[in-house]
Amino acid sequence: MMDIREVESGFAVAPQIQPDDLPVLADRGFVGVICNRPDGEEDGQPNIADMREAAQASGLAFHHIPVSGGEFPDAAIAAFRAVRKGTQGPVLAYCRSGTRSITLETLANPDEIEPAERLTRAAAAGYDLSNLSDKLI
Repeated sequence: MMDIREVESGFAVAPQIQPDDLPVLADRGFVGVICNRPDGEEDGQPNIADMREAAQASGLAFHHIPVSGGEFPDAAIAAFRAVRKGTQGPVLAYCRSGTRSITLETLANPDEIEPAERLTRAAAAGYDLSNLSDKLI
């Protein structure tokens, strides 16, 4: 069962999802999915090609913006922001635990909100990102 954590209206994060979850996401009103995991990060992880195919078969846009090793390159942050700002409708981002996805959302700040509010939203979704407070502007 998916552990979808709504961050705000129109955006949620989740730990790893499966190809058969994508029709369910479409039925729940999501229009796009962002994967923040590198392909082959761990055994048993669905590969990107299968996830993209299942998303497209369900009518969902699929974006792959992989990050790993606790690094969040500017290009990944910019790509995440562009997808979030350019998608009309609810988006779900996922990674192994959801932490990378919520971190990218917080750093990308597509809704242009104050740093304290971004940290509050992350905390309300179950993610403590207080370690980012000095990186947020």
